[in-house]
Amino acid sequence: MGMILGKISVETPKFEVIKSTIDYEIRKYLPRVIAQVTYDPAQFKGNKDGGFMVLANYIGALGNPQNTKPEKIAMTAPVITKSSGEKIAMTAPVVTKAGEGGEKMVTMQFVLPAKYAKAEEAPKPVDERVVIVEEGEKNYGVVKFGGVATEQVVEEKVDKLRKSLEKDGYKVIGDYLLARYNPPWTLSAFRTNEVMIPVE
Repeated sequence: MGMILGKISVETPKFEVIKSTIDYEIRKYLPRVIAQVTYDPAQFKGNKDGGFMVLANYIGALGNPQNTKPEKIAMTAPVITKSSGEKIAMTAPVVTKAGEGGEKMVTMQFVLPAKYAKAEEAPKPVDERVVIVEEGEKNYGVVKFGGVATEQVVEEKVDKLRKSLEKDGYKVIGDYLLARYNPPWTLSAFRTNEVMIPVE
């Protein structure tokens, strides 16, 4: 019932709020380990979040974990989606990054629990499409919003956030992330989403 009503009861990445305004927050995120998969959304026959299943299998969210230990890995939130100017698919705690150079590839990421401080500490994936990477400390401009994170809503949030950050003197140093904290069956009014733009 809690997931339908938007209760976030899983681990989330640690961060420090550096600045808070009416329009956004500047957050410093601590280093973290990420499991990611890069794929062509067309290969999943209309399911734009097909990479989610590959990562869910790696951590054992839907059965036996597909890693060499095999060790179940706790689900975390958010699912993050990363874009480089392309329109991207939406999910729950995963990161999706559109490919550079115009190809329509997507990279989806799960942030692994904090107990995995280094990439080599995480169980090795059986599926070679799953890659484990470390992300260092990073600052983001973040805006939180509810409802369904449609492409149009996300584009509007990204545009407004980027303009606000640049107006306030922040240098944008990369593409935006879309962070979704709830599974797809969460009622729209109770969903938590964030648009995150890396800044310095």
